[in-house]
Amino acid sequence: VIDKQHKRIVDYINEIHDNLEDRDRNVLGGVIDSMIDYTLTHFAFEEALMERAGYPILKHHKLVHQSFAQRVQDHKKNFDEGKDVTRQLLGDLQIWLTSHIKRDDQDYAVLVRGALEEKSWIAKMLQKFFGS
Repeated sequence: VIDKQHKRIVDYINEIHDNLEDRDRNVLGGVIDSMIDYTLTHFAFEEALMERAGYPILKHHKLVHQSFAQRVQDHKKNFDEGKDVTRQLLGDLQIWLTSHIKRDDQDYAVLVRGALEEKSWIAKMLQKFFGS
């Protein structure tokens, strides 16, 4: 489930990359907005899983999420002010996603797998956060 969500975030990164040449601000603005919404929903879902699993450093993980969310919001603000943030945003997203998945998300994976085994619970969580 988490891997599928990460792949969707990678899709947003690819859409931003694909827009490097076109520089269509309407397209880029829509991708940034969608990526922010999806990422924040993903974070909430991930944090709910960690809480359910009893992840001992959940507070720290939430701070990592908050820091990233603030960085992306800053890029969005700069974009809205007419600045070209594409390359910097793309670089930040690629670095963050890679390091976050390899380091932070791997730390809680074993604990969360146990929580995911309860299928009815995971179905309810998916519906709550993603409507699917």
